[in-house]
Amino acid sequence: MSQDTDHQGRAVARDAVSNNDAVSNNTVGKSTGIRDNATKGSVSQRATDGGVARVVFAQPGDAPRLSAVIAAAFRDLAASTWLVPEQGERARIFPDYFRIYVDHAMACGVVYTTAERDAVALWLPAGAGNELPPADYDSRLAAVTGPWLDRFRAFDEQLEKHHPAGERHHHLAILAVRPERQGRGLGSALLAAHHSALDQAAKPLPAYLEAAGADSRRLYARHGYQDMDGILRYPDGLSNRPMMYPMWRPPRGI
Repeated sequence: MSQDTDHQGRAVARDAVSNNDAVSNNTVGKSTGIRDNATKGSVSQRATDGGVARVVFAQPGDAPRLSAVIAAAFRDLAASTWLVPEQGERARIFPDYFRIYVDHAMACGVVYTTAERDAVALWLPAGAGNELPPADYDSRLAAVTGPWLDRFRAFDEQLEKHHPAGERHHHLAILAVRPERQGRGLGSALLAAHHSALDQAAKPLPAYLEAAGADSRRLYARHGYQDMDGILRYPDGLSNRPMMYPMWRPPRGI
């Protein structure tokens, strides 16, 4: 799930980078060469409307802060209000809900952020047929979502139903930018960092995501994504509005 961060204020988010931003190997790094234990500091730097964005790999200690960034950025999205209609309940539930995904991406994928930790992108390897859900997912989801559990499960089923299978790729599970930092190009900076890694891997890989609306679709189209067949609809069938749009980015030649 991703926001519309660069255009408004869904957050595609969503300055000095210290040597503590070391990169560690994980499943993604071992399979694609994207990460390297010897790499430290910034992954990339990109000019934005607010200056220069330095993109770094997130560290485990960043998880609480990045979960809060996602919660704030996603709080008022249409899909979010369907999941939990009451705003106060969303504000209470979402930080712990998104922490499940941040922890999972830290363990099994790649998590990018900015030097100021005001934007985040969660990437997961997919398509190999052996992907695992987050650790203790069912119990954690039930504990966090309480009376809204059935809606979150139905949402998961919709995402799984439309996710392409049979071809290895990376899934942009979440892209979010803190609301007050949206519209400054931070989302594009995070996208460009991982797209470059995918394109330059020993075997270049495509990417997949679910766009939340027209603004995000336009943003992703500028980064090489194309609409796929099918639209994610609200599971209860009561809304005629699309919930999300699946999109695919073939790797680009270097």
